[in-house]
Amino acid sequence: MNIEPYTDMDTELAQKIGSLKVHLEKMGPTLLAFSGGVDSSFLLAVASQVLHNDVIALMTVSPSTPPHDEQQAIALAKRLKVKLQLIQHNELDISEYAANPVNRCYFCKSSLYEICQREAKRLALDSIADGINLDDLTDYRPGLQSAKEYNVFHPLVEAGLTKADIRQASRTLGLSTWDKPASPCLSSRIPYGTHITATMLSHIAQAEAFLYTLGIAQVRVRYDGKSARIEIGSEALKRVASQESLRKIGAKLKSLGIPLVTLDLEGYRSGVFNIGLKAARVSPKPFA
Repeated sequence: MNIEPYTDMDTELAQKIGSLKVHLEKMGPTLLAFSGGVDSSFLLAVASQVLHNDVIALMTVSPSTPPHDEQQAIALAKRLKVKLQLIQHNELDISEYAANPVNRCYFCKSSLYEICQREAKRLALDSIADGINLDDLTDYRPGLQSAKEYNVFHPLVEAGLTKADIRQASRTLGLSTWDKPASPCLSSRIPYGTHITATMLSHIAQAEAFLYTLGIAQVRVRYDGKSARIEIGSEALKRVASQESLRKIGAKLKSLGIPLVTLDLEGYRSGVFNIGLKAARVSPKPFA
């Protein structure tokens, strides 16, 4: 896949990508913690041009992984001709994670980076990188602490790339992920303090998969094991607000074993359970 020249990009963005390439060259052979999302997909595309066969993507697949993310990750790695390692991993085996504290992501990322560290050593790769971008540093991200502990690089941060930059550049480069909605793990749909089970994650995955079939691109099924609250993007919310559509959605989710289903009239809100939590401000590991 050819990602140059940057003829359709403004000068500032092109400079940022140039800086990203320099950082990647400094890192040398790299293992990329890959999710198939907007950020890590863009980083993998650029890394594949800079490092060629010296970049390998690693994705863990677990009950908390949205099913379509795995499929899209496989397709992109194939298109980029990058080796992708898919490793089965169940975060629910980690008692601290399953208890679902406010720093749940710390335990998730620690287990991920431990796997990355092991695989990087086995494959004789010098560095480990992830797709954290500049905007993420202002959000509540307890996983940043574990990244620091495992010496994980954040090349997109080092290059000063924001989420808007990455979407714009991804579109110019022809990446299908450029407008992909955010797709965090399914555990993020469960309120902090509510114990996470495989059954709950399965209910969420099936419910959201059904809503996608209705043409709803941006959706969250918030679930506490007793009731589900559906958040839908504003445009789609207008489309499904009929009594017939609501009846169909309610019937489907109840058939999955969810006893009570409600529709959030405020619509989709990213990170709703993180509102009010202090951002985890952890300085990224600098390049040598």
